[in-house]
Amino acid sequence: MSDIEVITHSERVEALFAPFRDTLGSDYLGYRNHVYRCISYAMYFHPEQASRSIVETAFVYHDIGLWTDRACAYLEPSEARALEDNERFGWGFDPEALRAAIHWHHKITPYRGPHAAMVEACRKADWIDANKGLLRKGLSRAQISKVEAALPNEGFHDSLVRLARENGGSTLGGLLQVLRGIVKW
Repeated sequence: MSDIEVITHSERVEALFAPFRDTLGSDYLGYRNHVYRCISYAMYFHPEQASRSIVETAFVYHDIGLWTDRACAYLEPSEARALEDNERFGWGFDPEALRAAIHWHHKITPYRGPHAAMVEACRKADWIDANKGLLRKGLSRAQISKVEAALPNEGFHDSLVRLARENGGSTLGGLLQVLRGIVKW
């Protein structure tokens, strides 16, 4: 098993985050580190540098609807914002690839549709980080520990529970809305 490159900085990611910093508020650092951990994992699984820009973009936007739209079912608002910005700023990403990377990142079973290699890398990456490495998707504990040491959690998972409560009326109600709205088979 090869070593994993920990990606801790990207000009693209930082520029994409800039308009959302105030909206993210105190959750910024936690979400930023989550995004970079996911990018690091995804690029390990799908090391094609030609895909890196779309992977970075998809991860900045993948959960953003939690904050921008205050939505427990945040996939569609996150996708819509990414697709709108792709067109508005002329990034030139295939809209279906960008949408798929966001839409299917919580899919439980492997993704087998268009752009499968990139989407599947993003899906596995988010699952690894969402459960703090309990499910490793083929990575070693050492690889995950290396990424986590360079990009600490900074309260990210706690913020997800808080946002479920705030956006869903109660912790249980919000978590149920999240599960119904984002988990795909």
